[in-house]
Amino acid sequence: MSAIPMPLDGLVTAFLNDTAPEVLRQTVLDARKRDTLAGNFPYPRWMKKSDYEDDLKPLQFELVKLQHWIAETGQRVVVIFEGRDTAGKSGAINRITEVTNHRTVRVEALPRPTDRQLREWYFQRYVECLPAGGEMVLFDRSWYNRAVIEHVFGFCTPAQRERFFDQVPEFERMLVGDGVHLIKIWLNVGRAEQLRRLLARESDPMKHWKLSRIDIDGLGKWNSYTHAIAETFQRSHTDFAPWTVIRSEDKFRARLAVLRHILGQLPYDFKDTATLLSPDPKICTPPEGWEMELWQDDR
Repeated sequence: MSAIPMPLDGLVTAFLNDTAPEVLRQTVLDARKRDTLAGNFPYPRWMKKSDYEDDLKPLQFELVKLQHWIAETGQRVVVIFEGRDTAGKSGAINRITEVTNHRTVRVEALPRPTDRQLREWYFQRYVECLPAGGEMVLFDRSWYNRAVIEHVFGFCTPAQRERFFDQVPEFERMLVGDGVHLIKIWLNVGRAEQLRRLLARESDPMKHWKLSRIDIDGLGKWNSYTHAIAETFQRSHTDFAPWTVIRSEDKFRARLAVLRHILGQLPYDFKDTATLLSPDPKICTPPEGWEMELWQDDR
């Protein structure tokens, strides 16, 4: 037995064996390690790791240029990373932070709100994390918790969520109007791939800490998440603060698309336009290119 606590071990497997639709279960069980599992994903296999690393290195070099521009010119940059559990938010963020100075580029992954924060204006604790001049903040989940997770699990009332949707466009308009560069990224993963990744977390002591009770309880709420995501795009995708959806069935391709998108949005000095290809349009689209994935077993 592992000396590392694994309190949720077996629960994802139980869902796979006892509850998951047969087609979903067979898709997961039959897949080879590097197969992509969404039937409409444009690539049947993950890209080769060597090709990924060859493409990653020059993009990370551009990130170093970007951070110097941010620090020297006093820019304020906010990048929001959203997506379902296992969509690859942390992995994409790590590709940025491993080559940048934490004094310039920092990550905010806020825990559940305190009792006092629950009595504050909803956006208040996020405002406290916004960048000062010369800083870039990467939000590993953000104020959009209210739009999706809190709604799906009943952690907010319908009235609170409606107030959020009324306020979020103006909140983001104020940020952009004050000179903040705001980039909103939604990493999208299909249900079969999500289940495969949760299974890997379940049984690996080095990954089990990533698995939460919310992950387990959310296994039967796929459709509820999907409808909440669709409404979020509809009500918060604006000209001044647009969403970009990046399909993350293949984490390597997704990470490259994330870096290319961020670098392409910012006018930093000495940009190597030959290196900065546009993100792969097969996996990087506006919300209009996002397809709802619905299942009959879900609520």
